[in-house]
Amino acid sequence: MATLTFKDFKSDQEVRWCPGCGDHAVLAALQRALPKVSQALNYDKERYVVVSGIGCSSRLPYYMDTYGFHSIHGRATAVSTGIKVANPWLTVWQACGDGDALAIGGNHFIHAIRRNIDINIILFNNRIYGLTKGQYSPTSKFGAITKTSPYGTVEHPFNPGSLVLGAKGTFFARSLDVELKLNEEIMTAAALHDGCSVMEMLTNCVIFNDGAHKDLSDPAVKADHTIVLRHGEKMIFGKDRDRGLIYDGKKIRAVRIGEGGFTEDDILVHDAHNDNIGIHMALADMKGPDYPVALGVIRDVKDITYDDGVRDQVKDVMAKSKIHSVDELLHSGSTWEVK
Repeated sequence: MATLTFKDFKSDQEVRWCPGCGDHAVLAALQRALPKVSQALNYDKERYVVVSGIGCSSRLPYYMDTYGFHSIHGRATAVSTGIKVANPWLTVWQACGDGDALAIGGNHFIHAIRRNIDINIILFNNRIYGLTKGQYSPTSKFGAITKTSPYGTVEHPFNPGSLVLGAKGTFFARSLDVELKLNEEIMTAAALHDGCSVMEMLTNCVIFNDGAHKDLSDPAVKADHTIVLRHGEKMIFGKDRDRGLIYDGKKIRAVRIGEGGFTEDDILVHDAHNDNIGIHMALADMKGPDYPVALGVIRDVKDITYDDGVRDQVKDVMAKSKIHSVDELLHSGSTWEVK
């Protein structure tokens, strides 16, 4: 197999997202990650298919030089499921937005996670409906003023991480659009994960929700407001790397190293492979002002996948069946001949 590069996954189509849109960076990360995935898993390009629903992010299949399927609003997960179950040889990547996946597509989204179908879902979260011109979405902040909430929303938003883990998800990661290197790492880890991988990408919409994640992405505050989790490493963060996370027996707490008797030895080591979903849920739920927002791979555990289960069941039924052809089927059971 020839070595694949970034250019092999880049189509000849003009990228038509707005200048400054965070989707550009996520696309670039995916195009850079897939050659690494191909090398690690010995995949050729014909194994890749990219699926999307409707929305700005759903233009992504046009910009990938792979097989692609631009489906309908909220149904990307259903199409991805069908593709993977029908042809498990394919590696399926799905691009969807917070409105597309979590509103009209919410049921498909949570059941794909519950079933642990081996697909890779990139959830672009800009906290707004962009393509339909600025309505609030299921992840818009409480009180957000938008085209459909001129006096502020009166709804509590979804936390996608809580939703994924509440459905007993086996892989969840979160990142910012500007974190190109981290996003490559996350996408590679997702591809290596056997099961449903959900990657929440916090993206910026420069037109309808500019600065949606500036409390995390602003270089002046990012180090203090976010923590990048890596399996096997201490959960340390802060501009001066002097803060960390501990577990006090009841909950996770953020402390300052060197104060209150806390040393670096007290800081938790991140275990993404620990099957205890409680601590992963706590990490996914963290938010300011007392806690950093967790980025990186938060959970990555093994479990049986739906597509493997279907494949093995079909093989088992075929092996035990007394019927091996259509003729045998037509002449089985209660049959009679009309003359």
